[in-house]
Amino acid sequence: MLRLKTRQLLLLTALDAQRNLGRAALAMHMSQPAATKLLQQLEETMGATLFTRQARGMAPTAMGEVLVRYAKQVLTDFGTVRHEMTALQAGLSGVLRIGSVPGAVPELVAPSLIEYKRNHPRVAVSVMVETSNVMLALLGRGEVDLMLGRLTPGNDADAYRCTLLLGESQVVVARAAHPLFDRPTLALADLVDWPWILQPPGSPQRGHFEAALHQAGLNPRLDITETASAIAITALLEISDMLAVMPHSQAEHYARLGVLRVVPLALPVNVPPIYLVTRIDRVLSPAATAYVQQLTPK
Repeated sequence: MLRLKTRQLLLLTALDAQRNLGRAALAMHMSQPAATKLLQQLEETMGATLFTRQARGMAPTAMGEVLVRYAKQVLTDFGTVRHEMTALQAGLSGVLRIGSVPGAVPELVAPSLIEYKRNHPRVAVSVMVETSNVMLALLGRGEVDLMLGRLTPGNDADAYRCTLLLGESQVVVARAAHPLFDRPTLALADLVDWPWILQPPGSPQRGHFEAALHQAGLNPRLDITETASAIAITALLEISDMLAVMPHSQAEHYARLGVLRVVPLALPVNVPPIYLVTRIDRVLSPAATAYVQQLTPK
């Protein structure tokens, strides 16, 4: 069994982040000679060189990369355990950390969370909202217990347990008084000259939207503002003539509030459905297990 000290794990992650032994030592509030000795002891324990000195600083070897990944996982898990124990000591019954893409919030997260808190009022719940690629990274590092989102290309699908939750279309939205609503008919070509708010590159929605433009023979230089924040998107749309793409359920939520309107245009953007995603190699806490069972009743 691999037995490493916490300070050794911290040094590994600090070196990986700083790529300089002096800066890593400073980040750990220790002297550079002490950090050098700690690294030497670690390399002796592992029987391998973990970092090499290069022109631009220190870089992990192949063995070092494996150990850095292990160190990050152990430290994240330790932080999770400490957080859960603190919650229990404060009189709570557990901790649930949900990761979600924006489109899953109105239709899935909000109603399920209301029901969950009704049955589990003493569970501390946190919800992080980001794009699928960001959420998958957080899930992989153990910073969220589960994700409501999409698997993106390049991810190891075998590492995840996925349950289909929601498939829906994407629509274009704008402020209620946008000039586009005065036109009797609209085509995709009528929209490209307006400024857009789009998800950051790498998100499924962004990739499929750009593919739809290309397939329609449209290759414009769009005026783009990038954000995954629902608050930022709605705030910008309300005070400008910008356009945005969002899931139909999310758009309907804002339309009911009178904030936005759906542009009457069939958008040929086929974004993958939303799944409940968990790591196969992780054991869920009782609080997370109860939420999964609620979302996916048999």
